[in-house]
Parts: sequence; C-alpha cells; structure tokens
Amino acid sequence: MTSESQEHGAARRPVEDEVDVVAEETQKPAKGGKKEKKGSFWKELPVLVVVALVLALIIKTFVVQAFYIPSESMENTLLKNDRVLVNKLVYHTRDIERGDVVVFSGVDSWDGEFQLEEPSNPVAAFFRWVGTAFGIVPGEKDYIKRVIGVGGDHVKCCDSKGRITVNGTPIDEESYLYPGNVPSDKFFDVTVPPERLWVMGDHRSVSLDSRSHTGDSGGGSIPVSQVIGRAFVIVWPFDRASVLDIPDTFGQPALQALGGSVPLVAGFGLAVPLVLVRRRWLRRRR
Repeated sequence: MTSESQEHGAARRPVEDEVDVVAEETQKPAKGGKKEKKGSFWKELPVLVVVALVLALIIKTFVVQAFYIPSESMENTLLKNDRVLVNKLVYHTRDIERGDVVVFSGVDSWDGEFQLEEPSNPVAAFFRWVGTAFGIVPGEKDYIKRVIGVGGDHVKCCDSKGRITVNGTPIDEESYLYPGNVPSDKFFDVTVPPERLWVMGDHRSVSLDSRSHTGDSGGGSIPVSQVIGRAFVIVWPFDRASVLDIPDTFGQPALQALGGSVPLVAGFGLAVPLVLVRRRWLRRRR
C-alpha cells in the first residue's frame, strides 16, 4: 500500500493546499477588476456630466424650460421664488389663447420689474447664465403674465361694474385676481394689433404690464414672436405644485366674436372686391 501510494501520489499536494491555491488565484483578479472598474468610473464621470448638460440644454432650448419667479406681479397664482415649467412646443401646435400664462422676452422693449447687478467677472457670468438656463436664478429680461387679449381683440377697462371687457364681454377674474385688487386702476381702451398680445399680471396693483406701456410701440401689447412658451405647472416648492389651467371665464363663446374671426372677416373683405372686379372684367369681354 505504501509503495503504491508513493509511486502514484508522492508528488501530489494535500487537498487542503489545492483549495487554498484555487481560492487565492480567483481572488487576485477580482481585486484587480474592482480597481479597474473604479478607475474607469472616475474617467467616465466627466463625460457623463458633459452629456447630461448637453441633453439638458437641448431640452431647455426646444422643449421645456424651468423659470424662476422674481417678483410679486403674478400673486397669488405664482409667488415670488416659485419655479414653473414652460412648454416651448405648445404654440407650434395651437395658437396662444386668452387666459394662458406666458413667459416672454422683453429684450429691447420693456424695462425690468427688478434689477440685477452685472456679474463682476466671466466666471460669475457663466454661473449666472447656467442658473438662468435651469431656472435657479431669474432672467432680468424675462417676464411672466396672463394673456387677456389676442390680435384683433377690443380690450377695455372698465364696464359699469368695474370689470374688464374683451370684445364687449366682461370677464370674471375673481378666481385668479389678487385678493383686494380691482381689475384695473387705470383706464384703457385698445384694439390689440395683429400678431400681438395684451398681457396683465394677476396682482394688478404692483404689476408693470401692458397698461404701463401704452405709450410704447404697439400701445402696450407685446409681439407674439417674443413669447418663449406657456407656463403650465408649478414645480417648486413641492407643497405648491399644481397645474396652471386656463380660467373658465375665458371659455365664453362671446369672446370669440371678434378676435377669433378676424382672419375670416379679413378674408371675406378681400374676396368680395376681387369677385366683383372679375365679374366686371368678364362682362366687358362679352
């Protein structure tokens, strides 16, 4: 027995030694793999951050953007320091409607309702730009107001009951007007030019809106082309998160009597003379 075992197994190691060797060999690559994975993660992190920022900027530019509310002009619908999301695609699929809360640019137009100090250096300017882009800090030339009248509308303040009228129809603003405010403490009687909007803040006593710019080009109205998008939801603070719907008063059919039919009326106005001229021309040829 002894000689046979020596002949065939004298050079073999105990089973325990074999297990230790196998365990040691499998553990060593695992440790090295963890180090490699950890190192590769830190190498990839800057790339991931850059890609995330680029995607965020693309979304912000073309789809949805967060905006910071810097003033009290839209209280109590929007409070100072609220953040809202603005839909930039919606007006590619439908027209701007009365009652919409819109964000628009006042560059080369309205003076700001608040003033921001210019950044002292390029680094501060960059962080200001990033903060504005993501709704962390306000943009000095961005405004947020409610659309009261669209192109062709006759907007007037006020009727015998102190209500603003649109195309002769009074609008009930109780659901969104700041408590204690009247619809307007300034008289106005305007017909909104085509492709422009008459906008007002919900906190009328402090809002510098269309009423404050009646002496400007456009009579206080703003160009549709300056509209950035429609504010549709409050996202911050969380306890105020809510959807910004169009108030029911703007759904009155009578409001559409003039503003919504202007293109149709203009079309008929141009078509009738053309038909008459054509008839005369045909008679002469006969």
